[in-house]
Amino acid sequence: MTPAASNYSLARQTAWLLATLFIVFECLAASAVVLFLMAPMAQRAADDLAGLMLLSAQTWRELPPETRADFEIELASQHTLSLSEHAPGEVHHEWHGVYLYYLEHALAQKTGEMRHLLHSQRDGEDWLWAKLPSGNTSLAVGFPARRIATQPLRAMLLSLIAGLALAILAALWFARKITQPLAQLETAAAQLGQGETPTQLPESGPRELAQLAQRFNQMARQVQELLAARTTMLAGISHDLRTPLARIRLALALLDKQAKPALVQRIEADIDEMDRLISDVLTLSRDLSEHACETVDLKVLVQQLATSVSSKRLQLSIPEQTVIVQARRLALQRIISNLLENALRYGAEQPVQLRIETHPHALLIGLLDHGPGIPDALLDDVFLPFHRVDASRSPQTGGSGLGLAIVRQLANANGWQVALSNRNDGGLAAWLSLPIDQEASDNRQKQATQSAKPTRAPATDGTY
Repeated sequence: MTPAASNYSLARQTAWLLATLFIVFECLAASAVVLFLMAPMAQRAADDLAGLMLLSAQTWRELPPETRADFEIELASQHTLSLSEHAPGEVHHEWHGVYLYYLEHALAQKTGEMRHLLHSQRDGEDWLWAKLPSGNTSLAVGFPARRIATQPLRAMLLSLIAGLALAILAALWFARKITQPLAQLETAAAQLGQGETPTQLPESGPRELAQLAQRFNQMARQVQELLAARTTMLAGISHDLRTPLARIRLALALLDKQAKPALVQRIEADIDEMDRLISDVLTLSRDLSEHACETVDLKVLVQQLATSVSSKRLQLSIPEQTVIVQARRLALQRIISNLLENALRYGAEQPVQLRIETHPHALLIGLLDHGPGIPDALLDDVFLPFHRVDASRSPQTGGSGLGLAIVRQLANANGWQVALSNRNDGGLAAWLSLPIDQEASDNRQKQATQSAKPTRAPATDGTY
């Protein structure tokens, strides 16, 4: 059983996750600011105010009566404090700001007795008073509520609410920005699944999404090429089978009248041509469906192919050291074999060179002939199924026109590259490029060299 799909979209899930992370981070940051910055500052400020209030009460009592009025005026103007011998009649409020609790605690520490703040109205505004010892009696020292008008808890609460709103908005924007390319990918995949040609995805943005879009675009192109090749192949097969079938039908009609050996041979030749055409198509289908990679000694593989050809025109130019690659053996063998067959067939009876070149990040296999070549404008067209360039090749082309099509399809399926180019000194050069991991390749070649044992000579019966 497959797990049930979630009802929430990826954008919504991502947005909630990011918003939660932002909120947790903001709460942790606010807690750190309160605990390590605001609370120590508030305690120190409350301690200073408590010391100033207690000092004012004691100083007032020690001053001569005639100077106390001036002291009260200076205290009010400089420190916004007021003194009164009579405490206000309002009682203590059970709840008030954190700073006032710090102030009460500081007064209690300095006087040795808990001093609750009393609230009253004076000149239309709120005042806070504390009864403090002053000589043998007590004196009420007060200050207006506006002196400590800051409200850190309310400020922190508002900042948390604003941060929550911003976090949600930022998370929604960020999640949409991340999931928008995935939504485009979903639409393009649906179009591709319905057989339509999807719009190319933009290969931009974060590296992972850009690489994903690039891979999908490449896959979409390959799917379209495969569909086009399949359509062309089916059309070509139906077209190419009509001619031998018509000849066979005509020959069968003539068998009753003249059963000549030449007529029977023509029928057999037509059947062989049809069998070869069908065999090429089946070969392409079989090679494309093979997925297993294995360790291949390219030098041995090339020598086996050269032995199976048994042509004196073939010249090998391969490294002395062992060349080990990880590849699909049958696909690699088919590509080299088809390129070699074309080079020998259209090489104008001149020597054909098979090369292996190793480079830091690629392994090159080349077939170089001295034939008439191919016009530059048609170098890509020859890879189309059933495409023959008779004007640039020998008149007796033979074959089914699928050789190079099979090469291109197998190369694309394995992530390899194949290219044709005309040589400066005449002839055609066909190169197969296999990307390699140099470090892994060196390790494999080292292991192969250390464990190498004498082997039998390659088979000479034409099999490989």
